[in-house]
Amino acid sequence: MRTSLKSILAVLCVLVPQTTTAQNTSPDEYMTLVRTIFEELIEINTTDSELGNVTAAARALARHLLAAGFPEEDVHVLVPADAPKKGNLVARLRGRDTGRAPILLLAHLDVVEALPEDWSPDLAPFEFLERDGYYYGRGVTDDKDEAAIYTANLIRMKQEGFVPDRDIIIALTADEEGGPRNGVEFLLAEHRDLIDAEYALNEGGGGFEKNGRKLSNNVQASEKKFLSFYFTATNPGGHSSLPVEKNAIYDLSQALLAVQGYDFPIMLSEVTEAFFGRSADIVGGEMGEAMRRIIANPEDSGAERILAREPGYNARLRTTCVATLLEGGHAQNALPQLARANVNCRIFPSQDPDEVLARLEELVAPFDVLVEPRGTATPSPPSPLTPAVLGPIERITEQMWPGVKVLPVMSTGATDALYLRRAGIPVYGVSGLFHDTDDVRAHGRDERILIRHFYEGQEFLYRLVRALSGGGIV
Repeated sequence: MRTSLKSILAVLCVLVPQTTTAQNTSPDEYMTLVRTIFEELIEINTTDSELGNVTAAARALARHLLAAGFPEEDVHVLVPADAPKKGNLVARLRGRDTGRAPILLLAHLDVVEALPEDWSPDLAPFEFLERDGYYYGRGVTDDKDEAAIYTANLIRMKQEGFVPDRDIIIALTADEEGGPRNGVEFLLAEHRDLIDAEYALNEGGGGFEKNGRKLSNNVQASEKKFLSFYFTATNPGGHSSLPVEKNAIYDLSQALLAVQGYDFPIMLSEVTEAFFGRSADIVGGEMGEAMRRIIANPEDSGAERILAREPGYNARLRTTCVATLLEGGHAQNALPQLARANVNCRIFPSQDPDEVLARLEELVAPFDVLVEPRGTATPSPPSPLTPAVLGPIERITEQMWPGVKVLPVMSTGATDALYLRRAGIPVYGVSGLFHDTDDVRAHGRDERILIRHFYEGQEFLYRLVRALSGGGIV
């Protein structure tokens, strides 16, 4: 819906913080548009619960696109037959027929559960609230901010008459946070023609800010593989009044301590070398020097010890495994016949999961504990750090935030990017949405985003998508 400039300005005097700079934000009408879409999305419960309905969110966004003039054949709400509330939106802005493959803009519409009683008394997870320069609500940082921005920016491009030299596709999907019907898997399996692309942009990156100073604009180009293992110890058991040395709980405990005391070897890749190399100047001091040393010599044990102090750096150096769930025994007065733990591993992209299994089996062999994989790890090949993608990101970052470095990163967690990468579509997690490193609330209580950061991210993604699709850097 278009609004007169006069009314837009009146609204923005209230909605947009005065610290927002004109050169880093979109035109007023599109700031108002994205806020309208954002509020509507936040107030739709899209959890994987009885109350959640991702299809409702997908249809709401489709209505905005159709009202803006997108033809019906280019706006699709795709719903799995066996999951009516797990709908996905796919929409396309058609470009010139230049032979270039489309780019895909991916964001998920689902959010993690949020219990109202866990939030502050004056906040509600599914009510959009503005206060003290922040927007509050479940999903404002993960990942409805990007879903709203992509939708508003696509509308802006169409209304401005921009014709890209390739198609631009947005896919806003279900069940990234968990649930029975992951939207990207569904679209790849049943509607790949609608989302096939040269590469995709997704969450997973974003900017880091500390004490009001922007540190880096990150680009997620790879991620670890997820695989859990059952550790199981068994024993004939007996009466607790007659203890014996062999005890399932003790055996399991010793096996878990062996895992705790073991560090997998250091591994580096194109992405992590770039991350540590570019981070060194930002971090500085002993830690920055350790980053330089580890790149020069991965066997530098002194540099390894320094970097391992910081969990985020340690996790980017190697595969990690950690105990996360525990169960055992069956009665207060009986020796345990079974003790079991879940050990979750985040495996370096280039490492074979079978190697991890073999090493875990070696570690626990003295304690008579069985190790079994829980499923299989989903491959996620790293995306190449090509100048065609990184170049515009670096130029627009410098244009908007002079002096802020672009850091390629490997996520220690997982995103929907892994499904696309496995299908041969490279993915770059980049948003220009900055977050305070000391105030991370995604998935947590009182989730919020700084309003200034939200509107700057909107403009960053608009400029980036135009640059990547033949529109230059505006």
